[in-house]
Amino acid sequence: MAETNKTATLTIDGQSYELPILSPTAGPDVIDIRKLYAQAGVFTYDPGFTSTASTDSTITFIDGGKGELLHRGYPIDQLAGQSNYLEVCYALLYGDLPSKAQMDDFEARVTNHTMLHEQMVNFFRGFRRDAHPMAIMVGVVGAMSAFYHDSTDISDPWQREVASIRLIAKMPTIAAWAYKYSIGQPFVYPRNDLDYASNFLRMCFSVPAEDYVPDPILSKAMDRIFTLHADHEQNASTSTVRLASSSGANPFACIAAGIACLWGPAHGGANQACLEMLREIGTVDRIPEFIARAKDKEDPFRLMGFGHRVYKNFDPRAKVMKQSADEVLDLLGVENNPVLQVAKELEKAALADPYFADKKLFPNVDFYSGIILEAMGFPTSMFTPIFALSRTVGWISQWKEQLDDPQLKIGRPRQLYKGETLRDYVPIDKR
Repeated sequence: MAETNKTATLTIDGQSYELPILSPTAGPDVIDIRKLYAQAGVFTYDPGFTSTASTDSTITFIDGGKGELLHRGYPIDQLAGQSNYLEVCYALLYGDLPSKAQMDDFEARVTNHTMLHEQMVNFFRGFRRDAHPMAIMVGVVGAMSAFYHDSTDISDPWQREVASIRLIAKMPTIAAWAYKYSIGQPFVYPRNDLDYASNFLRMCFSVPAEDYVPDPILSKAMDRIFTLHADHEQNASTSTVRLASSSGANPFACIAAGIACLWGPAHGGANQACLEMLREIGTVDRIPEFIARAKDKEDPFRLMGFGHRVYKNFDPRAKVMKQSADEVLDLLGVENNPVLQVAKELEKAALADPYFADKKLFPNVDFYSGIILEAMGFPTSMFTPIFALSRTVGWISQWKEQLDDPQLKIGRPRQLYKGETLRDYVPIDKR
């Protein structure tokens, strides 16, 4: 981000202050207010930081108006349609797509670090059997700092690299084991002869009595889910990772913080909320009723999985995810699953209705990913853990970038205080 010749003038009580305007390579200009408090003695007020740039970054760019999502400059539809998750991981981590030799080396490093420390099995067993998989993931990822002491020194570039590979490699195993533990089945160990997505599916659905051989269509769909959720700029969980990192916390603590934030239903639970809505609709014949409710301004009901807070046109991830959803449903069928029957008919009804087209309420990535995961046999409790697994590389990329930033300071948001002013303490017998 470069300083321009433009400035913004702020006048307070007749005193004017010139604020530099910074220009990015893409997106709106940014008013630099770093010296405003020192010069004018005032803060800015921006609840939710929706109009505030907290950092500069070279990783991901979103243009919600155009429906554009770029990772290192590469459009997400090209990455999801032609690349694969580990190649996207490489680009996010290192800034560019890899050569064949670089990709082979990176894939080998990830594949050879998928095992968990055997003593971590006992850590899993410390949770109650009915623990939510996300609760397990938060605890286990945070505990990795107790098992991998040789990759917690953030001042050592090599240790940062080792931690990055370990987290990307081991997160599928952690997520799969959290699922297995929650349903009372034995853990399934990873296999080095399988690709990243197939390995995850096998660890989730194989049992000692019967192996699970992932269908290539399902593996491809899972890989796309990973790819389409890999990073999404400075969202709540990414900002949480960066804020934790600014204090000097170790990488495992930072990623655990990101997982905890993602667990919030307003952030990582969108595809779960979509499936719950489909179950509420129940049967195909009730779709017109719920379409009418969604149009009624007096009714609080809204269609989950349609439209997006950031994308005001269309979700660029949805087109590729729809293709995978169609392939998965063709493979597995929807005849015996009323939820999937409702999903397919709701999609048709909404896309054919001018009301939703006019308001740009198109099916988004959460709608299609929820359908795919439901068809594969995942319970809704696993939707957010899979999101966390996918987003790990984005969190790590942002974490690494921040540690290399010479402007790094510990995060310290300000506030607009509206409480009591100074008053004297009153002894309890006089109150």
